[in-house]
Order: sequence, then C-alpha cells, then structure tokens
Amino acid sequence: MGFFSWIIFGALAGWAANLVVGGRDRRKQGCLVSVLVGIVGATLGGLIYQLITGNEKTFEFDLASFGVAVLGSVVLLGVLRLVLGGARRR
Repeated sequence: MGFFSWIIFGALAGWAANLVVGGRDRRKQGCLVSVLVGIVGATLGGLIYQLITGNEKTFEFDLASFGVAVLGSVVLLGVLRLVLGGARRR
C-alpha cells in the first residue's frame, strides 16, 4: 500500500475502533489521532494475527485486512482506556 492508502486505511480503522470501544460516552478524536490509532492498531492487529495463526498478514485494501486493523485498534484503545481512563475522567 502507498503512503496515502495507509493514511486513509488508518483513519477508517481508527474511527471504527473508536465507535466500538467508545459506546455512548465515546470521546471524539481528531483525524490525526484516528490515523495514528489505525496505523498502530493495524500493526498490533498484524502481530496478534501472526501470533494466533503463525502466518504473516499482508495488508491490502480488503475486508480481512480492515478487520485485523480494527481489531488491533480496538485492543489499543481498550488498553489506553484502561491505563489513562482514570486520569481523563471529568
């Protein structure tokens, strides 16, 4: 995937993960944060996929790659929410 494809893919994965993790009280996050969460989450999802299946995941623009990226982003946001959740509550 090219650079701009990663940005679009990361933004979509980060946005979808924020919808899943956030629920009713989800925090709005900007585009840059969505892209970063999506890209880091895609990397994390690829590592999780490799640990579970033993196969390496190559990321293309397909539904399976999007699912792996969203899964990794959900895990990332869940961990961040647990770690930072108490400090960010109002």
